[in-house]
Amino acid sequence: MSSMPNSRAATAGALPERDLDTDAVAKAYGRWAPVYDMVFGRVFARGRSLAIEAAERVGGRVLEVGVGTGISLPAYRRSTRLFGVDISEPMLAKARERVRALRLQNVEGLAVMDAEHLDFPDGAFDVIVAQYVVTAVPNPEAALDEFARVVRPGGEIVITTRIGAEGGLRGLLEKLFSPVANRLGWRTEFSWARYASWAERSGTVTIIERRPLPPLGHFCLLRMRKAAR
Repeated sequence: MSSMPNSRAATAGALPERDLDTDAVAKAYGRWAPVYDMVFGRVFARGRSLAIEAAERVGGRVLEVGVGTGISLPAYRRSTRLFGVDISEPMLAKARERVRALRLQNVEGLAVMDAEHLDFPDGAFDVIVAQYVVTAVPNPEAALDEFARVVRPGGEIVITTRIGAEGGLRGLLEKLFSPVANRLGWRTEFSWARYASWAERSGTVTIIERRPLPPLGHFCLLRMRKAAR
């Protein structure tokens, strides 16, 4: 199975990011760790539940990229095998506490890992779940390349994500807020066209669902399927 080196080089080179860096994101989410569930737990609850439902329709072995505090882990069926990775060690410390407290024996492991450099072999998972992650990595296309590499042929990539405005007042506000958002660990400007262009360039991945999510439809559930051999 190909690891898509040409696609990765093309996307990383064509769309370099300068507004975020990995160390800054890790530090930002380390600061969020103590209050993340309280601040974002209810806001993103609907997106989490829909992402889990989509992943479990495929079943098998699931990788959660950006697992954070592990807030979504108890919602999976105990028959679903899970592995979680995150760039922030303080976030993962919370996730480990949750796994121990709830005796989530279906969680195979939790590890500090960069979404742009996943330390797994090609095709290791049936489903990749990335919730509110893609807009928080320095090079989103490189992360998407990694998701496509480590999911098996015929498997799915399930993403919950913010879709940036293409223009108008919301687009202007996103641009103005961008420097603040970057310091908090994410970017406000990320258009739908970037997902569509990446999928087309990948040559193996097709977007099969785009569903608006609350609050206010600024977020979406995306389902992508990797071509079977």
